[in-house]
Amino acid sequence: QVQLVESGGGLVQAGGSLTLSCAASGGTVSSYRMGWFRQAPGKMREFVGYISRSSGATYYVDSVKGRFTISRDNAKNTVYLQMNSLKPEDTAVYFCAASRSLRSTISSNDYDSWGQGTQVTISS
Repeated sequence: QVQLVESGGGLVQAGGSLTLSCAASGGTVSSYRMGWFRQAPGKMREFVGYISRSSGATYYVDSVKGRFTISRDNAKNTVYLQMNSLKPEDTAVYFCAASRSLRSTISSNDYDSWGQGTQVTISS
């Protein structure tokens, strides 16, 4: 079971950029489908995107496509979420998660290891 620790959250002005990090231990990032989720107050946890194991293929929800980029650094065993052109509606607690599922899942139910979450606040 992989342990995940997130960092990089903060307060950013709309239109700005922020990069979140998810450092893994007890497992190799490239061995999992690594997903990013977010949850705003009063809302359900929302899928943001993932990076696939091995191939490194990425997938994003439409609302962030073209603005967010997921990448990984295997040497650092870390996954990143680069967020550009941030909007107030991006404000949420962001979580990284690992899945051993073979399917290209966007469901939080298929992710069994989670980071603690990091707050991202976008001011207008």
